[in-house]
Amino acid sequence: MSLKTILGFLLYGILLSNLQAQETFEISPSVKKIVFLGNSITYSGQYVDYVESYLRLTYPEREWDFINVGLPSETVSGLSEEGHAGGKFPRPDLHERLDRVLTELKPDLIFSNYGMNDGIYLPFDKERFEAYQKGQIKLQEKAKAIGADISHSTPPVYDPKKGAAYANVLDIYASWLLGQQYTEGWKVVDMHWPMRKFLEDQRKTDPSFELAKDGVHPADLGHWIMARNLLFGIGEIDYLTEDQPSVVFKKFNQGLEVLSLVKERQAITKDALLNHIGHKRPGMREGLAWEEAKIKRKATLQKINELIREK
Repeated sequence: MSLKTILGFLLYGILLSNLQAQETFEISPSVKKIVFLGNSITYSGQYVDYVESYLRLTYPEREWDFINVGLPSETVSGLSEEGHAGGKFPRPDLHERLDRVLTELKPDLIFSNYGMNDGIYLPFDKERFEAYQKGQIKLQEKAKAIGADISHSTPPVYDPKKGAAYANVLDIYASWLLGQQYTEGWKVVDMHWPMRKFLEDQRKTDPSFELAKDGVHPADLGHWIMARNLLFGIGEIDYLTEDQPSVVFKKFNQGLEVLSLVKERQAITKDALLNHIGHKRPGMREGLAWEEAKIKRKATLQKINELIREK
C-alpha cells in the first residue's frame, strides 16, 4: 500500500470520527443479556465494569445481565505471529469458540472490540487487513443469524511512541470499521480516535504521558475513555465530560459501592464462564464451576439491586 493511500485512510478516519460523534443508537428496551467479546483488554474489563455500573445506576428499573467473555491474545482475524508467547501457543481465534458462546449465552446485544492483536504488531499488510475484515464480517453475520444485535468498537489506540508503524495499522483498521457504519449499516462505536486525541492532547503539556505503559493495555484512565465513548455511542451524556471515573461514580447515590460489586460479579463470571464454554488459550485461571458461579452471581446482583433501588 502506498503512502498516499495510507494517508487517505487516516484522513478518512478523522472525517468519519467527526461524523461518528453525531451517530448514536439506543439499547432496545427488550435487551436484557449483553455480552462483551474481545481480547485481553476486554478480559481485563475495567471498561466493561464502568459501562455496566453506569447503566445500572442510570436505569435501575432495567433487568440487565452483562457478561464479559473477553479472551487474552485473541483475534477476530484468526492470525497469529510466528513465535507468539515465546512459541508456547498461537493466538486463539474468536471463531473457534464463537458458536459455543452464542449457543450458551444467547445474547440480545453484543459489544465487540477487536483489532489490537489482529495486525499482529507488524507494519501494514493487505492480506492481514483482509483477514481482519473477513473476521469482522463473519462475526456480524453470525450475530445477526441468531437474532442478536451487535455493536463493534474500534480498537483502542496503540501508542505511537512504541511503534508508529503499528499505530498507523490500527488507524487504518479503525477507519475501515467506522466506514462499515455508513456503507453497511453496522452499529459502530468509536473508541480509537477519541483515545488518540486524548493522548495527543495530554502530551502537549506532559510529553511523558501514557495511557498504556506497554503501548497496548490501557490503565484505568484509558479504560474509562473507552467506556465513556461507548456510552456516548449509545446516547448517554450525563457526567461524561469528566476524565476520572471516580468523579463520575461519586455523582451517583451509592455509585462507588455499585462499581465495586459489579467488579466482584464480573470477576466471578469471566473465568468460570470461559472455562465452561471452552477455549484454546493456555494459562487461564480455571475459576469456579459454572453452577457455583451462577449462585454467587445471583447473590451479588441482589446486593447491587438493593443499592441502586434505595430511595
